[in-house]
Amino acid sequence: MRILIAEDDPTSRKVLQTFLTRWGFDVVVTCDGQEAWNALQAADAPRLAVLDWMMPRIEGLEVLRRIRQNPTLASTYVVMLTAKGAQEDLIRGFEAGADDYVVKPFHREELRVRINVGARIVELQERLRERVQQLEDALSKVRTLSGLLPICSYCKRIREDQDYWTELESYLEKFSDAEFSHGVCPNCYETHLKPRLDELKRRRDVEHSTEQADPSPIG
Repeated sequence: MRILIAEDDPTSRKVLQTFLTRWGFDVVVTCDGQEAWNALQAADAPRLAVLDWMMPRIEGLEVLRRIRQNPTLASTYVVMLTAKGAQEDLIRGFEAGADDYVVKPFHREELRVRINVGARIVELQERLRERVQQLEDALSKVRTLSGLLPICSYCKRIREDQDYWTELESYLEKFSDAEFSHGVCPNCYETHLKPRLDELKRRRDVEHSTEQADPSPIG
């Protein structure tokens, strides 16, 4: 998983990069808030970010606010990393939209655990997004018919606009994605098809009997 770090202090930045790389993350490194904001707007931007609060050009809290105001980036998981450990600072960070908060100097294992929590949440979001997309794709293939459809009681044709009557099968093919395979139900078989088959069989038997009773003369 890709993760962005935004840290202006070279030592802290190197430590973060080393740890995260060791833990299996693909790390995108930025040195200030402006670089971080630019990287987050890229097409392949990481969905997990560690932002230092105090940075040049744009401070981390402002980057966080921009993330939450941008519909495309709003679901980015953000861990604020800062020396500001007072309660009011924590409240400000969470009110701005932080998902988690790590106070410097941080413990390596605490950072690892918090980052892993963020990674799991991002993975769950991705799976949920995929499922939603699958559902949207499925729904886009289903075109539903609604409202009152005038249908003839005898021939079962449906009245469209301008008093034009069309067969039910043609109407459904026109206004839905349904495809038809044809068969005969038991009732229609007994009512319509079986009498015709019986009549054809009767005629064949009569013709066969006639041929046997009156054979053609030989030479």
